[in-house]
Amino acid sequence: MKTFNEDTIAAISTPAGESGISIVRLSGKDALNIAKKIFKPLKDKKLEEAASFSTHFGFIVDPKNKEIIDEVIVGVMRAPSTYTREDIVELNCHGGPVPVRRTLELLIEGGARLAEPGEFTKRAFLNGRIDLAQAEAVIDVIKARTEEGLKAAVSQLKGNLSNKIKELAGALTGACVMIEANIEFPEEEIETTDLNGVKKNLINILKEINRLVATAESGKLLREGVKAAIVGRPNVGKSSLLNELLEEERAIVTHIPGTTRDIIEETINIEGIAFVLTDTAGIRASNDFVEKKGIERSLKSLEEADLLLVMFDGSTGLSKEDYEIMNLAAGKKVIIVVNKTDLKQKIDAAKTFKEKKAVNISIKNKTGLSQLKKTMVQAVREKSPAGRENIIITNTRHKHLLQKAGVAVERAIDSIKKGMSEEFPAVDIREALDHIGEITGRVSTDDILNKIFSNFCIGK
Repeated sequence: MKTFNEDTIAAISTPAGESGISIVRLSGKDALNIAKKIFKPLKDKKLEEAASFSTHFGFIVDPKNKEIIDEVIVGVMRAPSTYTREDIVELNCHGGPVPVRRTLELLIEGGARLAEPGEFTKRAFLNGRIDLAQAEAVIDVIKARTEEGLKAAVSQLKGNLSNKIKELAGALTGACVMIEANIEFPEEEIETTDLNGVKKNLINILKEINRLVATAESGKLLREGVKAAIVGRPNVGKSSLLNELLEEERAIVTHIPGTTRDIIEETINIEGIAFVLTDTAGIRASNDFVEKKGIERSLKSLEEADLLLVMFDGSTGLSKEDYEIMNLAAGKKVIIVVNKTDLKQKIDAAKTFKEKKAVNISIKNKTGLSQLKKTMVQAVREKSPAGRENIIITNTRHKHLLQKAGVAVERAIDSIKKGMSEEFPAVDIREALDHIGEITGRVSTDDILNKIFSNFCIGK
């Protein structure tokens, strides 16, 4: 039975459907031999003799009946200077589903195996071209919703996070070596390590770990988007605000209170940040069964939101329902939105909401919307400190591992403070190193790798 790296894998690396070009990718030691079985170059040139990073025009031919399947351009890339560090062949077919599917089938008949999700990137990791943190960044690049999200993913793909992790691992290793020297050579004629110096080093390491963890909230918002729920009592203009922010008629708007019965969710990009906007049903007491269900969902959205746009009708003043909604929003990041400023006002936002960010708007006159967008961006950026060198933790797995490493370092510091035997901080530091090593894949298991790469699409 072939081992992982002995197989040559194949997959369609472009999205399904009609397009100008679709790419079928091969990777493995037999990539060129398998491709040449079905590729007939226009010029009489052997594919296996082709130079690396060269392209060749010709036809995909079924070797059984000599039927021409497609007219293609084949790219040849030779190991080790490739994405997987293996020989790679890419067959650029016409983008119809039939020729690209037939091409893939012929490659599999010729000896290739259908790639598993993420297997090309997994091979890049296993062959040492990238570490695990960089491999995870690949999918972040693919799924990036905004420029800011893409920037964070590319930074990680370039190895900025990996370099920081290596720096932390080096510092921890140094501390561990100093402590274990005392354990291994207690009576030798060598200068023993000053544990107070080790403690200071560990305190600095812990500060750096905590600084990275502090960027995780910002990273989560960049990766997944900011959940921004528009809440308020009926008929204050929630659906109209959603439509204006989206610049399209997404939600039904009427003068009848309670029109919105279900959650409507759409994503917009404001200054490189993805806001997942939720238009909720108006929150009020209701005997209508359907409306009550909508209100229940509104309350759930309110609880789960990263940011609340709490809307009021400035022309009617604050009602009992408004105060109840403000109580529900307590403890959340809130922007007060006072609508209908084109009418005579009964709410003075500056006086009424002294400690809250408040924006006056008129959806009817389309005023205040630019200021609202700026305030939304400020609310997100001010709560999330950016890391030095633009290093931001965007992955929950990385955050949890850093937190575990931090706990272990804290224990080591505490052991030294209490004057405990050197074995205790040494064990804790080694544990911290293991957690740190899991981020880049220096310490890994098959279960962890399979879980990570299963999130990739086939062909990447």
